[in-house]
Amino acid sequence: MRVLGIDPGTAITGYAFVDDSNDEYHLISCGVIRTHSNTPAHERLQHIYQQVRALCEEYQPKRASIEKLFFSKNVRTAMKVGQARGVIMLALADVGLPIAEYSPQEIKQAVAGYGGADKQQIQQMVTMMLGLSEVINPDDAADAVAVAICHLNHHHMEELTRQ
Repeated sequence: MRVLGIDPGTAITGYAFVDDSNDEYHLISCGVIRTHSNTPAHERLQHIYQQVRALCEEYQPKRASIEKLFFSKNVRTAMKVGQARGVIMLALADVGLPIAEYSPQEIKQAVAGYGGADKQQIQQMVTMMLGLSEVINPDDAADAVAVAICHLNHHHMEELTRQ
């Protein structure tokens, strides 16, 4: 099963495609979608939408997972991330993908075994889980890989509980 993991953002959206074959995870592709701050908001959102659709068409995932909005003190940032999440979810729905949403704490728990893990710990665990020789950069791409792994772990648990 191929899963798309997404770490949403308006300036930088991380994405990752991870395959699960015989209970082993394989990174197929990861990266970021960037938009420029001097571009009007509607054009930035349109670019994110178009890129997510194009990536789905290229890599043909079976499921998608996205990080839930973490509301911090900065309301403006939260609103912008919420807008990015909205267009990403629309793009995923348009290509017919089921979407799972996970909180940052759920993702950290699934990948590092600790809901309070920091970014470096998540990057190291992702590197180990995938058998990579180098840490994935930038952080947003590594976070997207963690979102995909979180979903695959949850999917395995669901299958085990059904049996």
